[in-house]
Amino acid sequence: MSVTSAREGAPTPRFTPARLMRFLRDMVRYAAASLFALALDYAVLLTLTKGLGVGYLQAAAAGFLSGLGLIYLLSIRYVFEGRRSRAPSTEMLGFLVTGVVGLTLTEALMGLFVGQFCLPVPLAKAATAGFVFMFNFLTRRGLLFKAANA
Repeated sequence: MSVTSAREGAPTPRFTPARLMRFLRDMVRYAAASLFALALDYAVLLTLTKGLGVGYLQAAAAGFLSGLGLIYLLSIRYVFEGRRSRAPSTEMLGFLVTGVVGLTLTEALMGLFVGQFCLPVPLAKAATAGFVFMFNFLTRRGLLFKAANA
């Protein structure tokens, strides 16, 4: 499928090498930022479960929300260049909504991996984080940030 350029009137390919490179660059940057957010998430999870005796589902939620705040700040400052919304409140709401969906996925997957498959909490968190990372990256990039102009 082609998209017509408004300036030239000529069809341009939807996927170009420049767009692919921008997508990959965004993914690498988001992955790096996510490592920091995951480290915070994981530290909160372990501190609450091991240090304070909080249940793993509540601790997973607290860790996830801590990481959500950090990934938002890193995403708008270092990861993505173009923003769809000029209103920070609209953008933050979008991040919150995708975060709540990601939190729901986190809770469901942690419950499944720990409660049903009897995996240790750290291993369950690693598997959950990989899935939720891809969901968050793809939805946030697609909904909150502009596509490449290449």
